[in-house]
Amino acid sequence: MDVRLIHILGEAVELRCGGQLLFRYVYAPGTASFESPRPYFHPVRTMRGNEVTIFRPHDHPWHVGLSMTCAHLSGENFWGGPTYVRGSGYEHRDDHGRIEHLEWQELRTEGGLPRLTERLDWITHEGELWIEETRRISVSGIEEEEGWWSLDLRFALRNVSGHALVFGSPTTQGRPMAGYGGLFWRGPRSFTGGEILAAEGLEGPDVMGRASPWLAFIGAHDGSGERSTLVFRDSPSNPRYPCRWFVRSEPYACASCSPAFDEEYVLEASSELVLSYHVTIADGSWSRQRIERLSDAQRGPSE
Repeated sequence: MDVRLIHILGEAVELRCGGQLLFRYVYAPGTASFESPRPYFHPVRTMRGNEVTIFRPHDHPWHVGLSMTCAHLSGENFWGGPTYVRGSGYEHRDDHGRIEHLEWQELRTEGGLPRLTERLDWITHEGELWIEETRRISVSGIEEEEGWWSLDLRFALRNVSGHALVFGSPTTQGRPMAGYGGLFWRGPRSFTGGEILAAEGLEGPDVMGRASPWLAFIGAHDGSGERSTLVFRDSPSNPRYPCRWFVRSEPYACASCSPAFDEEYVLEASSELVLSYHVTIADGSWSRQRIERLSDAQRGPSE
C-alpha cells in the first residue's frame, strides 16, 4: 500500500493512497472574515475517488467541507455568516472569530499511516486569544480491498481567556432543532435526499436532535452514479456522550456532532475541553448491520 503524506508549505497537507487523493487539509484558508476562517478538510474522497464534501456552496459559503466550528461561543461566531439572536432571528453582526494555525508539532507516517499534531489559536473578532488548541489528525485504517478508510480527530481546547467560555448553538438561543456546532460536515449537492441512519433503528428526519453513538449518511454521486457511505462516531470520552445530532438530507446534506445541541456547555477559565471523533469514508451503500459491526470493532482516538 503506497500511502503518501504531502505537505504544501504554508497552505495544506494531502493524503494520497496509490496515487488517489483521500483528503486535503487546508490549514491556511483564504476565506473572508465574515465566513469565520478556520482549517478544513476538502476535498475528502473515497477509495474510488468519489468526493464526499463541498466547499463554499452558494447558499452557505461558510460551509467548508469538514471542519471544527462553533456557532455561539460567549457572543462570538466561529461558524460564519449571520448570527442567530434570541427574539429577532438571524442578524449580520461584526462578531466573527477565526481559528488560526500556529505550527505543526508532528507531521509523519507511522506504520504506513499518517499522524499529524497541530497547534491553533481561537481568536475573537477584536483580536483576543480565547482558546489554545492542540489538534490531532490520524488515519486508523485504510482497507483498499473493502473500499473504506477511517479518519480520527481529537480537539483539545484550553480556555486561556481568563474567564468562563460558554459554548452554545442557535437552539440554546431559542431556535428549535438548530443545535449545530462542533465538528460539521457539508456533503455534495448530489447527496441531497440521501439516507440517514443512527443506532437503535433511528433513520431519516427522526434522527435530528436525537442522541446516538453513531450516525451514517448514504448518498449518490453525479457522473459515476455510485453511492458512498459516511459513518460519524462520537467518543465515550466526550462530554454528554452520546451526542445529539444535527443532521439534514433536505434541502442539503449535512451533519454536526454538537456538544451543545440544546444545552450550553461552560468551559471554566484555564480548563480544557477534549472532543474526539471517528469518521469512516466508504465506497458503496452500507447496511445498518455492516455499520454496526464496524462501529463495534473500531475504537476512536482517545478510547
